[in-house]
Amino acid sequence: MKIWVDADACPKPIKEILFRAAKRLKTTVTLVANKRLRIPDSSHIETIQVPGGFDVADDYIVEHLKEGDLAITADIPLAAKAIEKGGYALNPNGEFYSEANVKERLAIRNFMDELRSSGVDTGGPAAFSHKDRLAFANQLDRFLTNHL
Repeated sequence: MKIWVDADACPKPIKEILFRAAKRLKTTVTLVANKRLRIPDSSHIETIQVPGGFDVADDYIVEHLKEGDLAITADIPLAAKAIEKGGYALNPNGEFYSEANVKERLAIRNFMDELRSSGVDTGGPAAFSHKDRLAFANQLDRFLTNHL
């Protein structure tokens, strides 16, 4: 099992949790981004720099993700594609996507996009919090305990 990280928008505290997990459990964590990333020296942590562009990192992850792999992303379409391939998807707030909830999230996302494109101010996501970091760490730990 490999952990794929949609790293362009992944909060730094989440990356740090993943780095510690990679070293502790000796599992591969691959960060995919369209910019150069700084990572700790470890044979279990790697980066892939993709060209800039819409969904280039997402497409790379989907292309290389295998059944049983875990994608770390807040991007709902990427999560849906990972699940379609037999993988798992966890967002940085500690919520696992499933076949059931990802379809609902996609519908809501598309509706909100329509509202925004028609000029409605829908606000933005809540700020990343300490509670989110703890929820992510707990979910990741449970997942890795059950899948490694």
